[in-house]
Amino acid sequence: MGQTIFDKLWERHVITGETFEPQLLYVDFHMIHEVTSPQAFQGLREAGRKVRRPDLTFGTTDHNVPTVDIFNISDLISKNQIDTLARNVEEFGIDAATHGSARQGIVHMVGPETGNAQPGKVIVCGDSHTATNGAFGAIAFGIGTSEVEHVFATQTLWQVKPKQMKVDFIGKPAKGVYSKDFILALIAKHGVDAGVGYAVEFTGEAVADLEMEERMTICNMAIEFGSKIGLMNPDQKTYDYVAGREFSPKDMAAAIADWETLPSDADAVYDKVITIDVSKLAPMVTWGTNPEMGIEFTESFPEIKDFNDERAYTYMDLKPGGKPSDIDLGYVFIGSCTNARLSDLQLAAEIVKGQKIASTLTAIVVPGSRPVKEAAEALGLDKIFLDAGFEWREPGCSMCLGMNPDHVPEGVHCASTSNRNFEGRQGHGARTHLCSPVMAALAAINGKFVDAREVVA
Repeated sequence: MGQTIFDKLWERHVITGETFEPQLLYVDFHMIHEVTSPQAFQGLREAGRKVRRPDLTFGTTDHNVPTVDIFNISDLISKNQIDTLARNVEEFGIDAATHGSARQGIVHMVGPETGNAQPGKVIVCGDSHTATNGAFGAIAFGIGTSEVEHVFATQTLWQVKPKQMKVDFIGKPAKGVYSKDFILALIAKHGVDAGVGYAVEFTGEAVADLEMEERMTICNMAIEFGSKIGLMNPDQKTYDYVAGREFSPKDMAAAIADWETLPSDADAVYDKVITIDVSKLAPMVTWGTNPEMGIEFTESFPEIKDFNDERAYTYMDLKPGGKPSDIDLGYVFIGSCTNARLSDLQLAAEIVKGQKIASTLTAIVVPGSRPVKEAAEALGLDKIFLDAGFEWREPGCSMCLGMNPDHVPEGVHCASTSNRNFEGRQGHGARTHLCSPVMAALAAINGKFVDAREVVA
């Protein structure tokens, strides 16, 4: 019987433990940020321990950082967390993209950009969307603060091997349909708990056709599908992305020779298989308060089937039978670890160029990292967005979550390229509609959602 990529990676990293019981895994790379690391560092101090492998640890600030005046941090808790990370990484000898530095950005973007995300690794971070790194052919997942301390002290982690699911994306999408639509469609059809207990391998011709940044979007939202692990088989696109980065392997030829042994065998067996034909997909928009509550642009909001639907309609101030084009938008947010990479901004800028945003709304663009911001500015994307009436911000998590000054006002509907539309996620009473960067850009220009397939050539 053949093995999946997940089987191969798991076997490589098991130190001890029996099958079906907790097993001790070696951790190749540990990302940290300012929110979930302070207590773990303090635990080390109190126990008189050091970080076992500071050279396999890397930090950045993202959740709390302001995106306008980045050093004017009025929230005392946010400032304390940012300052504490800077002190901790210095004390424990950890490399970090500290606040305002050249490499600083959202943690799930910094790993790939620095070349630390590589095929064959086990990668962890105190943040659920660490699964983003799985796009490289890695086992990557989020951990809790006590687990952060365990990795600090031992460079290992106890885990029970999950079941395995294959999600096969087949076909070729229509123009105007993107990887964000792939994953939103999967979640809408199968639910936010369908991946619970599984490591999910995303595969198929539609995945093979995607560039690395598009693949990262899908793995990023494995979490919203219910799985803490989403991964893909590495290929030449993966190797080309990793090559030449700061922490890429010195001997790329030897590394690639190893990585080429990782993809799942043709006769590998999965506990569950789901197939999605992307050629039949339309652009997706969420209407409710979890990512499962999404529909294709051409569909109507569904009938109320339970209390959750009723509560969502009340919170969102929408009614069954309505359409995405009916939503009265007041904000547009292009950013987050899901869709704030250079290619995302380029797609949005192509839509926006020469246009003006609707006078009825506020629109902001937040690059996910400083390297992305600088690359975008070198291409003149900042000027395109500014000329159209967008705000061009400094890098950070921004309006994805309400842990910094960027909030959607209460009662206002926001077209957002982020990954979660929970009640209050973008601010108290904020009403979030998840979509692709192109759908968000079109919404900014038109003041409402329109069908990207009718615009994208």
